[in-house]
Amino acid sequence: MASRTIMVWYAAWMAALSTLFYAVPAWHAFVWPVVGIGSVAAILVGVRRHRPRVRLPWILFGSAIVLFAAGDTTYNILTDVVGLASPFPSIADLFYLAMYPVIVAGLVMLTRTGTLRRGPRVSIDALILMTGLVLLSWIFLISPHVLNPALTLTERLVCVAYPIGDLLILLAAAKLVSVDRSSATLLLLTVGGLGLLAADLLYGFVRMQGDWAVGGPVDLGWLIFYACWGAAALHPSMTRLTEPRVLRPRRDGVARQVALLLTCLLPQIILLVEVLAGGVRHGIVIALSTMCLAVLAFIRMRQVLASHRRATARSDVLRLTSAALMSAADLATVTQALREMVQRLLGPDVDHRFRVVMNDGSRTDLFGEPMPRGAQLRYTRSLPEPERAILGGGELALVCPLLLDDRPHGEPTLGVVLIAAGEASLGVLLSPTEVAVSQAALAIERIMLNREVSRHDNEQYFRTLVQNTADVILIVAPGTHRIRYASPSASSVFGTTDLDDAPLLDLVDAASRGGVRSQITASTTVDAATAHEDWVVVRPDRSQILIEAACRDLSGDPTVAGIVVTLRDVTAQRRMEKQLTMLAFHDPLTMLANRTLFQNRLAEAVGSANGAAGTVTGVLFIDLDDFKVVNDTLGHASGDELLRAVAERLTGVLRREDLAARLGGDEFAALITQAPGAAAIEEVATRVVAALGEPFIVDGQVVSGMASVGIATSVDAVGGPELLRQADLALYVAKDAGKGQWRRYQPELHAVIVERLQLRTELERSLVAGGFELEFQPILTLADSTVAGFEALVRWNHPTRGRLLPGQFIDVAEESGHIVALGRWILIQAITEACRWHATAGGAAPYVSVNVSLRQFRSAGFLASVHAALSHAGLPPHRLMIEITESMLMRDDDRILADLAALRREGVRIAIDDFGTGYSSLSYLHQVPLDAVKLDKLFTASITTDPKQAALVDGIIRLARTLGLDVIAEGIETAAEHVLLASLGCPYGQGFRFARPLTPQATLSMIIEEFDTIAAPI
Repeated sequence: MASRTIMVWYAAWMAALSTLFYAVPAWHAFVWPVVGIGSVAAILVGVRRHRPRVRLPWILFGSAIVLFAAGDTTYNILTDVVGLASPFPSIADLFYLAMYPVIVAGLVMLTRTGTLRRGPRVSIDALILMTGLVLLSWIFLISPHVLNPALTLTERLVCVAYPIGDLLILLAAAKLVSVDRSSATLLLLTVGGLGLLAADLLYGFVRMQGDWAVGGPVDLGWLIFYACWGAAALHPSMTRLTEPRVLRPRRDGVARQVALLLTCLLPQIILLVEVLAGGVRHGIVIALSTMCLAVLAFIRMRQVLASHRRATARSDVLRLTSAALMSAADLATVTQALREMVQRLLGPDVDHRFRVVMNDGSRTDLFGEPMPRGAQLRYTRSLPEPERAILGGGELALVCPLLLDDRPHGEPTLGVVLIAAGEASLGVLLSPTEVAVSQAALAIERIMLNREVSRHDNEQYFRTLVQNTADVILIVAPGTHRIRYASPSASSVFGTTDLDDAPLLDLVDAASRGGVRSQITASTTVDAATAHEDWVVVRPDRSQILIEAACRDLSGDPTVAGIVVTLRDVTAQRRMEKQLTMLAFHDPLTMLANRTLFQNRLAEAVGSANGAAGTVTGVLFIDLDDFKVVNDTLGHASGDELLRAVAERLTGVLRREDLAARLGGDEFAALITQAPGAAAIEEVATRVVAALGEPFIVDGQVVSGMASVGIATSVDAVGGPELLRQADLALYVAKDAGKGQWRRYQPELHAVIVERLQLRTELERSLVAGGFELEFQPILTLADSTVAGFEALVRWNHPTRGRLLPGQFIDVAEESGHIVALGRWILIQAITEACRWHATAGGAAPYVSVNVSLRQFRSAGFLASVHAALSHAGLPPHRLMIEITESMLMRDDDRILADLAALRREGVRIAIDDFGTGYSSLSYLHQVPLDAVKLDKLFTASITTDPKQAALVDGIIRLARTLGLDVIAEGIETAAEHVLLASLGCPYGQGFRFARPLTPQATLSMIIEEFDTIAAPI
C-alpha cells in the first residue's frame, strides 16, 4: 500500500477518534488509549516501512507517546473508575513527567544524527536563550507554584516540572528546526510539539484557576500531538532527518544577534522593572541568571576566538595548497597537493582514505551521470566496487567532482576526489576541499591545455579551431582599426560576409564608437586581454544587436601581427538580464514599483527634499476598502483584474515625476516628490480618492475600488522609515473614519497612541501591585426605598493620574486582554464583601451585582471560577447577580446561552445591563435565561418630559413583568423620576437620587443602619 494511502487512512482514523472523543464524553476513558495506540502503531509502521538510517529516535518518540497514553489512561481510571475528582498530583503525573526526557532525547538524537558540522556555537546560543527562558519561566510560571503556601511540596515539584519539561522540548525542537527546515516530517513534528506545549500551558493555567475537566478545548492540543507525530513517522521524508547532511557555516543574522543581546540584558531589565515597581522579588534568581549569562558569554567569546584560529589555520593550509597547485606540472603533483592538504587538515592521527579518479571516458559506472557542483556526502556502498575497496569499510565518503562548467570543449567533469573518514572529520574537510578541488580543476585544465597546445602548435589546428567556434574572432590593424581577418561566424553577427579591410568602427552604432576606440587603444597598453565591454552592432538591415567584446594586442607576435578582438552575441542574454532587473524592482501583476524600489526612491527623495528649500516630499498609503469582497465573490482572477485597473487609474492621477507602487495585496502607495507644500499633496490624495471612488467594470460587473488614503509629508518626518510609519498610522485613522476617506498624519495621533500604550503598561503593573478597589452603589426598592442590592464598581487609584473611573481604562483592558484578570479580581472582591453583608444582616442581606464582559465570560474556566469564588467565600449563589451586555446576545452563541443557563441552575441571577442601547430585541427576553433587565439611563433621563419615552418604559416594564423579569432603572437622579417609575410599576432603581457609589466601609455602615441586625446562620 502506498504511503499516501496509509496516511489518508491514518488521518481519517485519528479524525474519527477525535470526533468521538468530543461527541461522546462518556467514552473518554476508551478513546484516549485507542488514540495513543494508534499513534504508536503509526510510528512502528513508519519505521518498518521507511527504515531510517537510525531508528532509536523514533523508538524514543514511540516510547514517549506510550508514556503519555499511559498517563492519560491512568488519569481517566482515577477519575471515571475510582471516582477521584480532579486528582493532582497522582501516579498519572509520573507517566507524564517521564515522557519529557524521552522526547528531548529523541529530538537531540535527530539533531545530532547525520549532521557532520556541529560547532559549539549553536549549543552555547541555545543555553543563553534557555537561561533567559528559565528566568522568565521562574517569574511567571514556576515561582507562583513554588511560593504558593496552599500547595504541598509534592504538588509544587510536579507543577514546576511541567514548565521545565516544556522548556527543554522547546529548545531541543528549535535546534532541530535550525538543522533541517524543509521536510514534511519536521513540519508535522513541529505542529505536534506546539500542540503539546500549548495544551500543557493552558492546562497549567486552568489548574491555577480551578479544577480540571477532561473534554475541553485544551485536549485538542494533545490530540494534535498524537496525530501529527504518528503522521510524521508515516511520511517518507522521515528518513531525511537521520540521513547524513552538512550544516554549512552561516553568519549570525541581525535577528539572532538582537535576540542574544536582549537575553543577556533580560535580568537587568527585570531587575529595573521590579525596582520601579517598588520592590525586588526575585533578586537571587536574577543574580544567578546574570552569572550564568556572563559565563556563557565568556565561553561564546572563547569559542569565537577558537573558531577564528581554526579558520586562520585552514587559510594557511589552503594557501600552501594553492601555491602547490599553481606550480603543478602534472596530474601526480596535483593529487599529491590535495592529499597533503587533507593530511594537514585532519592531523597525523586521524584515519582516512583518499583517492582521485580521472575521467578518461572508461569509467561509465562513476561518470555515467552528470555530477552536481560542490561536495556531497554519499554512502560508500553506493560507489563502484574499486572505490569501495580502496575507501575501506567506512559508512560515508565525501565526493567532490573536479568540475569546470564553463569549459569550452570536452567533458566538464575532469575527475572526482573521494575521501573516506569519520563523520566529524568529513565535516571539517567539506569547505576547504570544495575550494581546493575547484583550484585543482583549473590546474588540471591548465596542464591539459598546455599539453594540447604543445601537441597542436601549428597554424592548421588554430585555423580549424577558430573556424568552428561560435564566437567571432577578428584581427584588427593597430593603427587603422581595419579588419584583416574575420572568422566564418562573423557573418552571422554582422549580417554580411564583406568584412575584409572594413573599418571596424563603421560596423558599430555611432554612440558606441568612442568606447570601441578606447577599448582597442587600452589593449595596446596592457599585456593581457581587456575587460569585456558591450558594443551595439548595426546590421545592413538597420537592426541592432548587442555583442560582448574583449581585445588583446598581439601585434608583437609575428604569427598574428594585430589586435585580436573576440566577440560574442549577448542580445538575448542582456534582454533576459533586463527583464530580471525589471522583476526585481517591479510588481509582476501591475508593473508598478514594488516595495524595494519604492523605499529606495523614497530615501533619495527625502534626501533631495532636505537639500531643496521650499519643497516637500509626501507618501500616500492607499488601501482598497472592498477588495476582499471582490476577491471572495468574483474570484482571484477578477481580483487581479481589479488591481491592474486600480494601478492604471492611480498612475493616471499622478504626475510623471511621481512614483506609484504596489506594496502587496490590495495595498498601494504613491511617492510625491518636490511638491510646493503639504496642501499640494493633500490635493493629490483628494484626486486619488475621487478617481478610485468611480466604479470599475470587472468581468462585466460593476465593482467598487473605493480606497482609504493615509498621508505623511517630510514636514512632520525626518527620514523615509518615519514617513512610512506616519503614513501607515494616518491610513489607520482614515479607515476608522469610514470608506473613501483620506487623513493626513498629525503629531497628536502619535501622542494618543503612545498615551494608550503607556496606560496599558501601567494597567498591567497595577494588576500585579494591587492598585484597584471597589465601590458599591445601592439598588433600592422604589416602593419603600429599602436597599435590595449593590452594584460593584471598580476604581483605579493611579499613582500619577489620580482616581480613574472605568470609562478611562476599561476599553484598554478589553483591548489588551487584561479584562479577564481584572474581572476575576472584581468578582472575588465583590463576593468577599457580600459575605460581610451576609454576616451582618443575615437572610435579609442585600445581593451584589457584578458586571462581566464578553471576553471574560468566554474565557476558559469562567464558570468554574464563579463556583470556586462562591464556595470559598461561603456566599449563597442567589446573593450574586451577574450583569451582561446586550452585545453578548448578538452572537447567538449556543455556548453563551448554555453557560448562562448553567449559572441560573446553580442559583446565580442574570441581568442585562444598559438595556436598550444595543441589541434591544424584546422577543429574545423569553429565549435567554434572565432574571432582570436594567433600563439604561437614556430611558430614565427623559421619562418625565417625554410622554412617548414614558409609554415605551411602561411597555418594557409590563413585558418584563409578563415574562417574570425584574426591572432595575439606572441613572435615577430626581424625585420626579423616582415617583413616575414607581407609579409605572418599576420595582427597583439606582442612581444619584439615592446615593453615589460608596466605599466598602460606608456600604457596610449603610447596611447596618438599614437592617440593624446580627449575622444569622443560613
